[in-house]
Amino acid sequence: MLTGPKTLFDGQWQNRTSVLDEYKTYLHDRWTEGCTNAWKLWEKIVPLGYEGSYQRARACLHKKRTSPHPVTARPPSPRTVAGWVLRRPETLTELEQLHLKTIRTHCPELDALTRHVHSSAAMLTDRQGERLSDWLDAVRQNDLPSLHTLAAGVDRDRDAVIAGLTLPWNSGVVEGHVNRIKMLKRQMFSRAGFDLLRKRVLLV
Repeated sequence: MLTGPKTLFDGQWQNRTSVLDEYKTYLHDRWTEGCTNAWKLWEKIVPLGYEGSYQRARACLHKKRTSPHPVTARPPSPRTVAGWVLRRPETLTELEQLHLKTIRTHCPELDALTRHVHSSAAMLTDRQGERLSDWLDAVRQNDLPSLHTLAAGVDRDRDAVIAGLTLPWNSGVVEGHVNRIKMLKRQMFSRAGFDLLRKRVLLV
């Protein structure tokens, strides 16, 4: 069976990554707003971190002029989105903030999850244990089964969690010593007696 050039090349390069990929959504949004000048659009993405050439950006925009379908970027991976959600909002770049805003707009579940994550982070860093009850109620109002499981576990030990989110004391130092002792025990298992283990625990 004869194969034409188009058949040979179709699918060969579609999965290759490009330095322009993460900026295509931004370019598409500016294009739909009426900015269709390739040079001006290139100047807009350079401050956002784009390190590719003007020619590459111009070629991408040329496809938009000749194709009725928008040239879109690959969707971000779950790991990338999780990183955006878990990081402090002020540490995200302008482009990352735009991507996360777009995702939250199109996915109510992720939007709710992001709000709950930010609220819990505020409770942890600012010692706002009095907000825990409101946070648990807000979590239960959304269809997020995994968070419901977490909320149920927290609720079973509510008093201790509130104390941990409110008081300045914690068991971090004790847990550190416990982990150190467990490590020494694993290192010396079936290798030495109790006397040497005791000396290492006291001296190391």
